[in-house]
Amino acid sequence: MAIDPVCKMEVEEDKAAATSEYQGKTYYFCAPGCKKAFDQDPEKHVAEEGGQ
Repeated sequence: MAIDPVCKMEVEEDKAAATSEYQGKTYYFCAPGCKKAFDQDPEKHVAEEGGQ
């Protein structure tokens, strides 16, 4: 299970509504809106998860 970096919801990787690649890591999202928010400011959401 992955954690949506925007809403912190658990997401099954194979059932994710959307994904984004950032700094060599794939992020999984529960909904297209979370992906859109992440893509607009990925550094904000990466920093919130501990900089990983």
